[in-house]
Amino acid sequence: MSHAASDPAPGAGSGAGPGRASVPATGSTDAQVDAARAAASDRVQPAGEPLLQIRGLKKHFPLTQGILFKRTVGQVRAVDGVDLTLGRGETLGLVGESGCGKSTVSKLLVALERPTGGQILYKGQDVAKMGGRALKQYRREVQIIFQDPYASLNPRMTAGDIVAEGWSVHADIAPRKGRLQRTQELLERVGLNPDYVNRYPHQFSGGQRQRIGIARALALQPEVIVCDEPVSALDVSVQAQVVNLLEDLQDEFGLSYLFIAHDLSVVRHISDRVAVMYLGSIVEEGTDAQVYGQPSHPYTQALLSSVPLHEPRLRGQKDRILLTGDVPSPADPPSGCRFRTRCWKAQDVCATEAPALVDRGQGHPSACHFAEARRVVPIES
Repeated sequence: MSHAASDPAPGAGSGAGPGRASVPATGSTDAQVDAARAAASDRVQPAGEPLLQIRGLKKHFPLTQGILFKRTVGQVRAVDGVDLTLGRGETLGLVGESGCGKSTVSKLLVALERPTGGQILYKGQDVAKMGGRALKQYRREVQIIFQDPYASLNPRMTAGDIVAEGWSVHADIAPRKGRLQRTQELLERVGLNPDYVNRYPHQFSGGQRQRIGIARALALQPEVIVCDEPVSALDVSVQAQVVNLLEDLQDEFGLSYLFIAHDLSVVRHISDRVAVMYLGSIVEEGTDAQVYGQPSHPYTQALLSSVPLHEPRLRGQKDRILLTGDVPSPADPPSGCRFRTRCWKAQDVCATEAPALVDRGQGHPSACHFAEARRVVPIES
């Protein structure tokens, strides 16, 4: 068994210098990408309309009892009324604690799960109503990078076979004769040695495996990539390399990202807008400056309060917000506001009326009856 190769230095092999210039292609990769982008632009929605829209998205998993005769006794409301938009070339960060439904949203977006209710509109078309060629085309244009680089790669396939697997379904993207060259170009673009094309996943480190996953997503020339916690299983130094690589690829290919994570510092670094999720629904949304600088929902404020500060002199200036109680079960969520059982602002109206995600004067939408902007984390000068 070969020893695992170490991760390259930041930017090594990626060809991304200070100006984030692209690597000169040895074949026709860049030309084909540009042609695909031009063809896609003919099918896009009118200018100014979001590339991807999520309206009232719901996914409920049934709770059953019995062995021979199963009957449904309840529903797990994993996703319950999510509204999001993603523009072309934009990065939308989706944050929240474990179990809030982030990964379920990602599976719904790439059509690995069918929604219980709501709509996912891609270029104005409802994904749930797609079938045949339309769904095949959608799955080509919306790709995913999975969370676990160890479990998401087939151990019986080489790196080259993993990257090229999508071309067996979408044969028009890469002619069969030039696939080896295209695969090597993709590996080089994500910072791997092209000669690693015949290595197996166990011969790579964790960061290198995630790079293979990124190359696999790029192989089909997508417009949207759903990043489902792509750096949570990696070391901090490797996290920075992968995040910088994703930014370089976005600049080069004009990609749109839905970046899902629970690491608030990583999300702030890469995102243009941020949505905070709690128990299956969005509780606050805004630009990174609005959500991090002036959070207005109590849950967002508590999340930011838990983030460690790098500057020791600022640690005493941060507000400490300690929540009481446990996260309610999505099978039996509280009435009204779902955060009210842990909220220090909760009043009678919170139990009877679910707050809408609207701007109540704080400058960005927040799903709280008593939303009030509050600086939790001091500014690092």
